[in-house]
Amino acid sequence: MSGVSVTKGAEDAAPAANDLVVLSNVNKHFGALHVLQDIDLTIARGEVVVVIGPSGSGKSTLCRTINRLETIDSGAISIDGKPLPEEGRELARLRADVGMVFQSFNLFAHKTVLENVMLGQLKVRKTDKKAAEDKARSLLDRVGVATQADKYPAQLSGGQQQRVAIARALAMDPKVILFDEPTSALDPEMINEVLDVMQQLARDGMTMVVVTHEMGFARSAANRVVFMADGKIVEEATPDQFFSNPRSDRAKDFLSKILHH
Repeated sequence: MSGVSVTKGAEDAAPAANDLVVLSNVNKHFGALHVLQDIDLTIARGEVVVVIGPSGSGKSTLCRTINRLETIDSGAISIDGKPLPEEGRELARLRADVGMVFQSFNLFAHKTVLENVMLGQLKVRKTDKKAAEDKARSLLDRVGVATQADKYPAQLSGGQQQRVAIARALAMDPKVILFDEPTSALDPEMINEVLDVMQQLARDGMTMVVVTHEMGFARSAANRVVFMADGKIVEEATPDQFFSNPRSDRAKDFLSKILHH
């Protein structure tokens, strides 16, 4: 974004057209626990934001509020200039625009891999069946599981299932994809095959919000690292800045624990 000068008046008039996901002053409680505290975060189109921090810091909750899997108590969230809808058809449409890849794949066990990737296109996007199948096959090819199209999820490894889940998210042509700890349920040897697909998506310009413990991915794929602790965003920086020179004691402590093992 460097080299662009905007006169102040024009900038104040409207949010930047490039802002895709905007959270302002978002708060969320689970009972007495204040899991998100005054969260302000703006994600630009084409940006890869990796959210890291200790367990229980609110990372996954933050991720899940962006497509309203978790409701918020106060504040505002908008996607592409529109506030998050409350429920009903508008919410279904929003969820189609905001892809989600979970820790636990969440594929339909009774449908084949191909059917899993076609389903949203047919039901939500109302795509013609032939077009949906062609697109599903090309996406399965893109994530490296084209040969598994006619199998059921249970016949695939965890890494293959997660790549199918990514293809399923991509099938909706989402504006942004949320990844909630996408590799934490995988065996170590399968983690890289999923991260490789995510790296490629990042290179292709997909807007991504990734909650992960994979620091190598954060270093190499993120445009920005957001570090959370105790329900707050403690700092955000480029990966280089964050990993080589974290500003907060919380981040220094976190990094010293994970990088010296």
